[in-house]
Amino acid sequence: MTTASRMSGTTMRAQTEAAFLSGRRALARLALLAVAPVPAIAVPLATALLVGGAVASILQYYLPAAVLVGVLVGTTAGLAAGGLFVRRTANRTRAQLERWYGIRLPVEYGPRPALELDERGYWWTGYSYHRSHAVAKVGQLLHWAARDRATRAEIGWLVVNPLAAAALAGPVAALLLIGAGYTVAQPVFMNGFGPLPPTLVGLLVNSVLGIALIVLGVLVAPYAVRAYAELARRVLDQDGWSSHAQLAKRVAELTETRADAVGSQAAELRRIERDLHDGAQARLVAIGMTLGTIEHLMDTDPAAARELLSEARQSSARALQELRDLVRGIHPPVLAERGLGDAVRALALDSALPTEVCVSLPDRPPAPVEAALYFSISELLANAAKHSAAEQVWVDILYRAGTLRITVTDDGIGVADPTRGTGLRGIERRLGTFDGVLAIDSTSGGPTTITLELPCELSSPRTSTSFAKA
Repeated sequence: MTTASRMSGTTMRAQTEAAFLSGRRALARLALLAVAPVPAIAVPLATALLVGGAVASILQYYLPAAVLVGVLVGTTAGLAAGGLFVRRTANRTRAQLERWYGIRLPVEYGPRPALELDERGYWWTGYSYHRSHAVAKVGQLLHWAARDRATRAEIGWLVVNPLAAAALAGPVAALLLIGAGYTVAQPVFMNGFGPLPPTLVGLLVNSVLGIALIVLGVLVAPYAVRAYAELARRVLDQDGWSSHAQLAKRVAELTETRADAVGSQAAELRRIERDLHDGAQARLVAIGMTLGTIEHLMDTDPAAARELLSEARQSSARALQELRDLVRGIHPPVLAERGLGDAVRALALDSALPTEVCVSLPDRPPAPVEAALYFSISELLANAAKHSAAEQVWVDILYRAGTLRITVTDDGIGVADPTRGTGLRGIERRLGTFDGVLAIDSTSGGPTTITLELPCELSSPRTSTSFAKA
């Protein structure tokens, strides 16, 4: 035997041993993956059955729909019990992936705002108000879990994990069991082959088939475990394959909002130019012409000159007022000097409808955000006065957990529709520049509630909460 052939045989034997060692290790991992999801399935299911059955049995003599109530209560209890396994299942999978393949899946949970009790006795969750502290705490947890990306991924993995384990471990287990069945039970009967009796031929055929299936199961096992690890990485990895799609979507959103902002800025510049040309500029030209006429009349007709001076003075006062109105339309002085709360109170005083304003702001938002919200509220108050047939309007300005939320509610006829005009669509585009959103809740017969919400940072921790009625 040559040296090359000996080396080839040694290499093949080493590769075979490594393959079987890897397969044996993978079989142990698959067994662990198959057993690990059992508590996450059994405990919620048992909880749902026990609680639902107990409720149904207690209420069956008092309530006709006791079974339906039992099913609903049992399902709720089962989901609550399943929630206990969300994070521990994800953490166990992360630890397995790091231990088996060196794959690290760092996780970062979003901040959960603390519950706050306001002066009206309501608990603020960061998203809504509740009278009960327990209800507020549960509502805050559910709302946070639904919005937090890492928690949503872990909830998805709790559902995907047992399905993935069954789909990947099942075929491997079937190969091993069938192979063992061929080897032990000898289900295939063969005729004799030459001098060999049928029993011996059947034994050889069944043994070869069984061993081949077992070897195939052992060799396939590492690929099954690797597929499980890849699936877990795709579900749990916050910075994985989904980031590209999210980045592309974000770029598209920014491109759209930038185009809207540029278009709105161009339209605003054209409006300012038109107002200057048709208003103050025309009056200033007329004042200049009047002053020229006065210059010629000073010596020949002083009385007419004094009359023209009076007209020029009145024209200059009107031009000044138009310039002030124009400046107020660009950026109201009260907004620049007093902030968003006082500016909205000034709007409420000038509104055609009785308007109650509630302001809870730690401090002032950035000037561009203030301006966008001020003009949005102005548009909403004008719409309420013109279209809603309302008798009262409420404006709430609240800042919690890094988000500025404004709700404008009226008791009018409802059915506010952004497709009927440009006002609401313009507000939506204005807010989109700051990653803000507009939500409309308006049914036939009213009331109408329009919510403006955008993320922003304020400048100081000082708290200022006030209520005003105009």
